[in-house]
Amino acid sequence: MAVNLPTQVLDALSDANGPILTAENFPSESFTTVKSALDRLSSREMVLYKTIERDEAILTEEAQGIVEHGSHEAKVFEAVRSAVEGLRVSDLPRIVGKESAKVGQGKALASKWIKLDREKNILKANTDSITDTTREQLQTIERTKTYPDAKVISDLKKRKLLKMQKAITFEVSKGPKYAREFVKEETDLTAEMLASGAWKNIKLKPYNFKSKGALTPSGALHPLNKVRHEFRQIFFEMGFEEMPTNRFVETGFWNFDALFVPQQHPARDLQDTFYISDPLRADKPGPDPMTGEGDPKLEYEQYWNDIREVHENGKFGSIGYRYPWKEDEALRLVLRTHTTSTSTYMLHKLAANPRPARYFSVDRVFRNETVDATHLAEFHQVEGVIADFGLTLGGLIGFMEVFFGKMGIHRLRFKPAYNPYTEPSMEIFGFHVGLNKWVEIGNSGMFRPEMLESMGLPKEMRVYGWGLSLERPTMIKYGVNNIRELLGHKVDLNFVESNAAVRLEKE
Repeated sequence: MAVNLPTQVLDALSDANGPILTAENFPSESFTTVKSALDRLSSREMVLYKTIERDEAILTEEAQGIVEHGSHEAKVFEAVRSAVEGLRVSDLPRIVGKESAKVGQGKALASKWIKLDREKNILKANTDSITDTTREQLQTIERTKTYPDAKVISDLKKRKLLKMQKAITFEVSKGPKYAREFVKEETDLTAEMLASGAWKNIKLKPYNFKSKGALTPSGALHPLNKVRHEFRQIFFEMGFEEMPTNRFVETGFWNFDALFVPQQHPARDLQDTFYISDPLRADKPGPDPMTGEGDPKLEYEQYWNDIREVHENGKFGSIGYRYPWKEDEALRLVLRTHTTSTSTYMLHKLAANPRPARYFSVDRVFRNETVDATHLAEFHQVEGVIADFGLTLGGLIGFMEVFFGKMGIHRLRFKPAYNPYTEPSMEIFGFHVGLNKWVEIGNSGMFRPEMLESMGLPKEMRVYGWGLSLERPTMIKYGVNNIRELLGHKVDLNFVESNAAVRLEKE
């Protein structure tokens, strides 16, 4: 801050008959410097000020040239007037320049400063003198940053001689304790002042208990991560174990075939699924090649053959789909379309030691969707799986009421649906109080025996499965209407930093 700016403000107020504008009195000082000086004076009630926001007209580089050397049309007039016998149109660019000739000739003709002899193609002066109105207008704008006639501003903008920008200035007036002299106030009471007695004669700056502290730069959790955390807490409270979901790339076997999704299903088309081009295919299912992880009780070859058989001819009481199942199709690599591929992998591991289990995952999935306000090619899926003996459809409905109740959704409806890997299947609808309507919030069902018994799980074991997107509840909680504002390159960092932590209702 300029050392004497507070004093300069007080002097300017003393010389003025009323309020002053900082933009006119201190044009060379920065906004921060002026604001700091005014705050310093205002805290002592020496001045009062208010902020004024206005549009200022700024001259372009071309306009600066007109202010210094005259307008294009004035240059053309002077060139034509200087030529006693008139000036050929073809010679004009050489004398005044191409740009001035191009713009100025038409303007000068329209203003009737010059006339054109069409037979000889010669320009002649139509008057002895002119007033360069454009130059005068730009000179006024250069001084005042505006012009009284809005039409002039509009015309000059069309000619690209002006550009508008927002400017903030302050209107300053004398305060209740105005004085011409600015007395420096000490901010600290030192040991030297006490020892010397100087503290008796100094003026101490009063504490400002209403001032706000400086913002501390810090990181911020994305809204999706906040809602994800709440979901994880709900699952952990209900005794679930989190599944490893670090494999974005899966084989068609784990993503589709093991879930009893036929190889002709539309979900496996290129229009719906992203396929990996290099490498095209993977190995058959087996222990993890990187870690060697795998239970010796798991018979991967038998699992592979059972999946083939249940698709081609049927097995475990099912007639299957009765089509020639292709090994190459099952080994194609895809970006996983759902985290159910991980659930399938975990349930197959469970077959080595069948027991009641609860698994969940919250992670990213990929689908070849057309991007719009509610769809992205990648999003997050929340999935839960419960394996136990003697499970029923009524138990699934009851569990859904408890699970969604912890999210604050207490009114549910269930609608019969179709999924290749669950039977029965249900879509879950919840009543949204804010929207005052029923909205689909998830999908659920009981995994089919063709899927479970092929893994080697006991025939008596039943498995619930359900899932929902992470984005939909996040959009509802934070009032986001376009999913692209929540995930992707269009996300506003201010939105991420300013939104509060979310708290899903708990009972």
